[in-house]
Amino acid sequence: MGKLSPSAQRVQDALDAIGLRLEVVELSSSTRTSAEAAMAVGCDVAQIAKSLIFRTCQTDRPVLVIASGANRVNEKHIAELMGEDICKADADYVRKHTGFVIGGVPPVGHLERIPTFIDEDLLQFQEIWAAAGTPHALFKLSPEDLLRATSGKVIAVRR
Repeated sequence: MGKLSPSAQRVQDALDAIGLRLEVVELSSSTRTSAEAAMAVGCDVAQIAKSLIFRTCQTDRPVLVIASGANRVNEKHIAELMGEDICKADADYVRKHTGFVIGGVPPVGHLERIPTFIDEDLLQFQEIWAAAGTPHALFKLSPEDLLRATSGKVIAVRR
């Protein structure tokens, strides 16, 4: 196994610190979108756990939604759970709060603790794949690993 880029290594270190024996891999092909990631690892798009950062509109707090790659997020439902409207987060906001670029945001290893919601649709799979710090890095895990790593709240995410 080759040396990981600094961002991917940060995700590997976070996984190791949690006690999960999972391996971050970096690929030559892009894994920026759910479709690209699924194609790169040979799984269904629904098995991609995409980490999306939103921000609360009034208090400007980050919110992480880990959704199945096949699903669009019901933002109204997330807003209800947060108690205020949520807005799209731009690239600078995402990097400031997570330390990662859009297209590579992992479910772990962020710069700060972020309220996390996990798409219930991910729980139906034995294995899922998540971004690992860059638009070329990811790792395979189980839904149970995801719950353990994030302490996220499982909800219906789909629109």
